[in-house]
Amino acid sequence: MKRFHVHLGVPDLAASIRFYSDLFGTAPTVEKPDYAKWMLDDPRVNFAISQRNTRTGLNHLGLQVDSAEELAGIRTQFAAADEGGVSDEKDVSCCYARSDKHWVRDPQGIAWEAFHSLGKVEFYDGAAQETTAPGACGTNAASCCAPEEGASAQPAARRAACCS
Repeated sequence: MKRFHVHLGVPDLAASIRFYSDLFGTAPTVEKPDYAKWMLDDPRVNFAISQRNTRTGLNHLGLQVDSAEELAGIRTQFAAADEGGVSDEKDVSCCYARSDKHWVRDPQGIAWEAFHSLGKVEFYDGAAQETTAPGACGTNAASCCAPEEGASAQPAARRAACCS
C-alpha cells in the first residue's frame, strides 16, 4: 500500500515539532536532534521535517511503498513521466532509514522520491561520523535529499549537493 510523503526543511525544529504535533494530534513517530517524522494513517502520509541546512520549505514529495514490486511499478511511472531520466539508488542510508529509491523532477522542478524502506540506521545519513549540528551533512547526506534544482537526476550529479 502506498503512503504519500512530504519532507520540509524548517528553521526551528522544536517549534515545528510543537506545531505539527498539535496539528496532527499526535507526537512524532521518530524524533531526532535534527529530524522528526509522523507516520499518519488518516490521511495516510509520511510527513517529515528536518533542520539540515538554511533552506526552508518544501524539500521534496514522494511515495513510500511496502515492497520492491510496488517500487518497481512506481519507477516505471516515473520513467514515463520524466523524459530527463530517473535516478536509481539501491540500499542508501538517509533520514535514519535504509532504503531503495528512485528520484525524478516534475516540470516545476519539484523533486519526487519513490522509496521502499529496508531498515533503520543510527544516523541521518548512516555514517558513523555524522554530526547532528543543524546545517551539517555527513558523507552520504546528499543521497537522501532532493536533487539540486537544475541538476541532472543522476546520482553522481546530486552528490555535490548537501541536503539541497
